[in-house]
Amino acid sequence: MKLFLDSTGLGRKVGKFRKKETVFAQGDRANNVMYIQDGGVKLTVVNALGREAVVAILGPGDFFGEGCLAGQDICMASATAILPTTVLVIAKSEMIRVLHGEHEFSDRFIAYMLARNIRVEEDLIDQLFNSSEKRLARTLLLLARYGEPGDLQKTLPKVSQEMLAEMIGTTRSRVNFFMNKFRKLGFIQYNGKIHVNDSLLNIVLHD
Repeated sequence: MKLFLDSTGLGRKVGKFRKKETVFAQGDRANNVMYIQDGGVKLTVVNALGREAVVAILGPGDFFGEGCLAGQDICMASATAILPTTVLVIAKSEMIRVLHGEHEFSDRFIAYMLARNIRVEEDLIDQLFNSSEKRLARTLLLLARYGEPGDLQKTLPKVSQEMLAEMIGTTRSRVNFFMNKFRKLGFIQYNGKIHVNDSLLNIVLHD
């Protein structure tokens, strides 16, 4: 799987995007699955009134655009690079071929999508039942890849308070208040870039 995702070939090519450059836009034709090799991407949706919401922040090792495999003809969200970003662009037909022909790849991709689905469900529960403070702490931990194999990613991709507010459904002023609180408690260091300590989990677990 790693060899496939680290190389180009028939039906796969590497795309490089500058910070803030659009990878694809909501409403574009959905023809490819994307895999982030380096950098970061935010997924956003815009409703009929023009209101934009951030629905995910993705990093190295993440897939996006997989809706085309389930029959989506158009992209349901926009994808924008939040850092200089390199993605492997895999044509839908090539992705289907590999999923059918390489069982190890198929098993790992299915496991990834199941974990992503669980994450979406947890996000919904988080929005419905948790305070904005807990939602912010959880979002920061998720961005730091807490709970995944390997060390906690201490320094996050540069994420603005406005973006964090959109992700957790609150105001920038509330995000600023809680970020200052987390910093005073030693849970994060925040000086342009955000450094997350695993002690931030105390906020999520506290009743």
